Amino acid sequence: MNRSIKILATFVLTCAVGLVSAQVTQPLSPAPATPVALPVAAATNATDAPPALTNEDLSTFFDGLLPFALQRGDVAGAVISVVKDDKVIFAKGYGYADLKTLAPPSPETTLFRPGSTSKLFAWTAVMQLVEQGKLDLDKDVNAYLDFTIPPLNGKPITLRDVMTHTPGFEESAKGLITAGDKQIALGDYLKSHVPARIFPPGEIVAYSNYGCGIAGYIVERVSGQRFEDYIQQHIFTPLDMPHSTNDQPLKASWVAALAKSYMTASEGEPKEFEMVNPAPAGGMSSSAVDMAHFMIAQLQGGSYNGVRILEPATVALMHSPQRTAAPGLNGFDLGFYQEDSHGQRIVGHAGDLDYFHSDLHLMLDAHVGFFISMNSAGNEGGAGVIRAAMFRAFLDRYFPHVAPAQPTVSSAKADAARVAGWYTSSRRNESAMRPLYLLTQIQVAALPDDTIAVSALTSDAGVPLHWREVGPLEYREVNGIRKLKFVTDAQGAIRYWATDAEPPVFVFQTASGFKSLGSVRLLAGLSFLILLVALIGWPVGWGVRRHYRHRLELTPAQRRSRTLSRLGILALFSVLLGWLVLMVVLTATNAVPLVQGTITPWLYVLYVLGVVGLIGAIAVVVHGVRAWTAPRRSRWVRFGETLLALVAIYLAWFIVVFGLVSFSARY
Repeated sequence: MNRSIKILATFVLTCAVGLVSAQVTQPLSPAPATPVALPVAAATNATDAPPALTNEDLSTFFDGLLPFALQRGDVAGAVISVVKDDKVIFAKGYGYADLKTLAPPSPETTLFRPGSTSKLFAWTAVMQLVEQGKLDLDKDVNAYLDFTIPPLNGKPITLRDVMTHTPGFEESAKGLITAGDKQIALGDYLKSHVPARIFPPGEIVAYSNYGCGIAGYIVERVSGQRFEDYIQQHIFTPLDMPHSTNDQPLKASWVAALAKSYMTASEGEPKEFEMVNPAPAGGMSSSAVDMAHFMIAQLQGGSYNGVRILEPATVALMHSPQRTAAPGLNGFDLGFYQEDSHGQRIVGHAGDLDYFHSDLHLMLDAHVGFFISMNSAGNEGGAGVIRAAMFRAFLDRYFPHVAPAQPTVSSAKADAARVAGWYTSSRRNESAMRPLYLLTQIQVAALPDDTIAVSALTSDAGVPLHWREVGPLEYREVNGIRKLKFVTDAQGAIRYWATDAEPPVFVFQTASGFKSLGSVRLLAGLSFLILLVALIGWPVGWGVRRHYRHRLELTPAQRRSRTLSRLGILALFSVLLGWLVLMVVLTATNAVPLVQGTITPWLYVLYVLGVVGLIGAIAVVVHGVRAWTAPRRSRWVRFGETLLALVAIYLAWFIVVFGLVSFSARY
């Protein structure tokens, strides 16, 4: 749920020292220190009949892949379930549910935390009420709430916007995952955490946990039942899911069945139960077999073992395309996102807590479902790489597909130069976290062979993928089948890019000029160094003058101006250093203070410091001007004071534009 919130330490430190970006052949985010290198499944020629999808073949297949993958990725344990038509054809646990007792996970009874995959149950509940005529997907959600979501430009949001993650909310992380033993009431959380809206509804996809919380609260209010009780009665019970619950924390009778969670298997220290807010967005606990029953119901038109939770037409609507960021790319159905690949129509949803990581895929035409969940984050790229690689290997083996060859277009060189630059995710916070999200910008680089590389899109080993242009601003992975497209505005300028190499839960919008990470790393880094040199030179210069018994020939007014200028330099340096320390702390703590909402007091300290920095910038600029009007000032002194004045002007712009004085605690 919160992976995109985590700040990259390498980016932070690079920004601090103003280093030039790495060569385009290296990832701009740090490559995994111990990348997960999965064994390659035996290749199947697309013209040959693939292996039969049976329990026996699946056992051989996963037994050969997953144990090594878990060990290499430093993940404690995992469960997998696969369904075909109306039957569970494979379910197995691997590794350990508890590293202390070395107990293996049971696919039938061991509870894992599916994270945001839980949202599929909230969407199913919404569609049950739509089917009954109690909800309208295209009605203002405020009609169902006891508080108001403010409109943006007069436009309200609808349940259809919420289910396709296009309500236009900024990212909201405060209180997303907390520790403790008390759940915040859903309505109370939503009323106290209303995020700002930064996009018009229905236009830009930007994944929103808060939006799913709204849907769950509407289910509560319309049904008259607590969300947890509604899901239990109307989904878990009819689908024979006895090892599933939305209770947070777990009741005492469930605790022993929950797999222990870990950062890494080698660390071996179990973590506390993660309390998710808003609960419908990711608070569920379930077994792999229970999740298989849900997959069967979705694949069988809303029915499991003769019990129906949705009508076939309603299920078909849930699985129908609603919005895409670019024609021909995967987009959103109602709640599910599209994952079409290997010639198959696929929908699904991943889920991430800090420690549990899961994924669910439904192959609609083949009537096949695939679920995997792991109880550790693993090493860099561990759990995330494993779950994606497992499903790709599954598709390669049982649904082999070779995409038709497409030649490189003649405009490849010019278009590569056109799209090169920095891009920022649409899933971001602009109220309080602009400096942090600045550091997560993604670089698109033009390569000498007219292909492009995208810093965020890498292989399982952390090596950047290369992309070849096969149509106007349309790219395909070199030696692969995944696609990437750039979308332009009416004037032909690049607006954003989207890809089916990752879930279609956000797009990357152009970050140009001084707001791009490339410019900021250079200019802010140089500014930081210049301020540091000036601060060091202040006492050093005083010491040298004292040693040689030399006194600065300044008037009292000049001396006061110089002192205020140096204090201004100290204030500006402190602003940069303060935000740098915050970013490093968030990186070192896995962003826990951010999602738990404990950084608010420090934000206000930094905001006050930002105001002092702005005042200091004025003092630096004033003294720089006076250096040119005062007599007896050497050219080197004037050069130095002018340089400091330019630095102060840039940093004042930076403080204002990136919200270092926003005094907002909405994050």
